[in-house]
Amino acid sequence: MPEGVIVKALSGYYYVKPLENGMAASGGGDGIQCRARGIFKKKGVTPLVGDHIIYSHTENGEGMVDEILPRSSELIRPPVANVDLAVLVFSVREPELNLQLLDKFLVHIEHSGLDTVICLTKQDLLSVEDPREDPAAVVKELYENIGYQVIVSSSRLGLGTDLLQERLKGQISVFSGQSGVGKSSLLNRLVPGLALETSAISMRLGRGKHTTRHVELIELEQGGFVADTPGFSQLDFLELGVEELSTCFREFASYADQCKFRGCSHTHEPGCKVLKAVEEGKIAASRYEHYVLFLTEMKDKKRRY
Repeated sequence: MPEGVIVKALSGYYYVKPLENGMAASGGGDGIQCRARGIFKKKGVTPLVGDHIIYSHTENGEGMVDEILPRSSELIRPPVANVDLAVLVFSVREPELNLQLLDKFLVHIEHSGLDTVICLTKQDLLSVEDPREDPAAVVKELYENIGYQVIVSSSRLGLGTDLLQERLKGQISVFSGQSGVGKSSLLNRLVPGLALETSAISMRLGRGKHTTRHVELIELEQGGFVADTPGFSQLDFLELGVEELSTCFREFASYADQCKFRGCSHTHEPGCKVLKAVEEGKIAASRYEHYVLFLTEMKDKKRRY
């Protein structure tokens, strides 16, 4: 039976493209419309966009998902499998840059074991002359020092598009971030003729409408796919253990190994090298504050459940 990859899931249907040399065949629209066998529901398993599957053709010209092949990665929110790269899209204006939310997304992605690119959008809305007052420049320096690639972009000006296209080549990438930050506009720039729906920002609420209502893999001209996903304004940590949180802050690693106590929470213990690094300015204060905030949030949630 043939192998394929699910490129779209919508209303109980899975749209499958045949696999050629390990990658989905180019062209052919949405692919073959398939249903999933009832056995998956009995086992509590849901096929995901990005899944490599074995499928069969049915008499009505559609198909049936028969088997889900082992996944190399799996995101719970957004629900996508076999992703290589996460592109976290955040705007510098409209809505305002939210570093707490950015760090929440980074924790989620680090826990999933994916490589990450931070893409800052709407640079054209800034009119600052001093780089020290440019939030994009400040964020770029902060997160590149930690080890993340940061691409500053503007869909209106085409800024950063070429750099991002090169980074996405030959991979399955997931685009995610807060609603209204310009993910759809950015994808329209990356994929000519795509014409994804975009929406204006609600100035009262400071956030955009969710213009993307389902997860779908969008084919890139240079090879590879990107997953456009519904905009999320919050994430939760139910799938992440309290003891795992500090490992999702990658700049903690070299200091945490030297802590006096094994299993150090990096909040109050004597001889904590992470705390010392924060005091010495080697770890950014904003990152540490968010770590403590997330830790408290997770502990409170754990008590309630």
